[in-house]
Amino acid sequence: MTPCRHRVNYYETDKMGITHHANYLHWMEEARVDFLDQLGWSYARLEELGVFSPVTSLECAYRAPTTFGDLVDVTVAVREYRGARLVVGYEMRRADGTLVLTGTSSHCFLDREGRLLRLKKVLPGLDALLRRLAEEARR
Repeated sequence: MTPCRHRVNYYETDKMGITHHANYLHWMEEARVDFLDQLGWSYARLEELGVFSPVTSLECAYRAPTTFGDLVDVTVAVREYRGARLVVGYEMRRADGTLVLTGTSSHCFLDREGRLLRLKKVLPGLDALLRRLAEEARR
């Protein structure tokens, strides 16, 4: 998968001149949506099919700051998948290779009424793909 590239905008920085920590969470979400696009399962398509994937938890470890104009590559990988729960891992690096952040986000799958879904029943193709990616991550 190709990393999602983000250029730090001026409005994303704070009075110290570094990127405000909340923006990294936005970049994680941008990268997850881009990752799904690259897999051929865009988030827009999932929503059209009545499948939603809200965040249930986030974890981040900030390793180095970024500043206005920096290019940040966000690499995304499936860490764990159990049919109704997905854990996504993130690694952010500046263009010079400096590690900026490591993190994870956990998600569940819901229908339009907010009921928990098992993808195997409603989207077996996506289920199989996520299972394969999770298995590869365990190796």
